Amino acid sequence: MSQQQILFGLVPAGQPVITTPTETPSPTSFLYAIPSATQPGAKPFSHVVVFLLPGITLPPDSAAAIYLVTPGQGSAPTTRFLGGIGPGKESAIFNVGSSTASTVVIGVSIEPAGSVAQRMQDKTSTTAPSTSGALVPAGSARPSQPSTLVLAQRIIKNAFNFLASFSGTAGEVEVVPLKAFEDWWRKFESRVRSDPGFLERDD
Repeated sequence: MSQQQILFGLVPAGQPVITTPTETPSPTSFLYAIPSATQPGAKPFSHVVVFLLPGITLPPDSAAAIYLVTPGQGSAPTTRFLGGIGPGKESAIFNVGSSTASTVVIGVSIEPAGSVAQRMQDKTSTTAPSTSGALVPAGSARPSQPSTLVLAQRIIKNAFNFLASFSGTAGEVEVVPLKAFEDWWRKFESRVRSDPGFLERDD
């Protein structure tokens, strides 16, 4: 797998789409540093959407494990497993909490699908149920809530296509106006607040 290939997109709530990793420690691991509200001009956020970019397929029997990376003080950084995306679950929303650090770092690591699925199962068994769905390991039955997964994928694809129509270039960098994403996010967030269960319905 090429280090230069862009595989994932991240959307911190209320901020533009991020597709380029800040750091690539290995061909299968990626770090995304997101300025938190403690930095001038940065907007507060507590949730991050992570998704596979359109047309991207992970290697067979693999999935992407998502981590919250906390820099260590005089020691190696610590990581907290948030969940995963992959076959049957190409996108998910993760709660990263309200950080007081200057930068929130999200790690994405391509790992065996079975291992990621097991860790997700272990995580959900000790926490409250989530509407983010379950990863589908290769060869296993699909979850009983396909409408949630399909709709979540459509939302991300819709957002990506919507933002792409506003994209332009600044030098050699592709950019999207912040207002375009804010408009989309405001509508989606309003719907979630007024009808929290709409993702569960196959309308």
